Amino acid sequence: MDDLAARIDRLESIDAIRQLVSFYGMCIDHRDMDTLTKLFIPEVRVTRTESGHAALRELLDSQMYQFTTSIHFVGNHVIDFIDADHAEGKQYSKVEHEYGEQWVMMGIEYWDRYERRDGKWLFTGRQVKSFYACDTMERPNGPAKVRWAVSGPAEIPMRYDTWRAFWADEQAKAAAKAYLQRG
Repeated sequence: MDDLAARIDRLESIDAIRQLVSFYGMCIDHRDMDTLTKLFIPEVRVTRTESGHAALRELLDSQMYQFTTSIHFVGNHVIDFIDADHAEGKQYSKVEHEYGEQWVMMGIEYWDRYERRDGKWLFTGRQVKSFYACDTMERPNGPAKVRWAVSGPAEIPMRYDTWRAFWADEQAKAAAKAYLQRG
């Protein structure tokens, strides 16, 4: 019976964490900054020298006032549990922002840490890694995939060892090319 209770708790935790992630995007798009900050633990680290909800709110406000409209589409989400009350996750999002005269599209991956406190799952940290960011009138191909001044450099997918190994395998690339030429 204990095993069944643990399995049910795990399923409920997975759902609660996925709801947390989806709610995060909605809070940003609705500009509900009070609720957004409460999705994080009270002592959340914001910078190397600042932590807490007030510092997080200040950072989020500075970011949110840079664009008028945003739309967060939450996608693939993988959650790895450390223990019953701590987990890490990676989640894809397709995000769009109205930024002055531009309509910026972004492919991003969030790297998250979660903790359950008083029965509620919260973020302990969230990092954004970019696949691309550019105006919808552009194509995000080539090495400079991030063309939006607010974003950092593209970090995904080249950060993964498997991706680098796949593209470094010259023999496999030659075999794939030969296969395609066979028609």
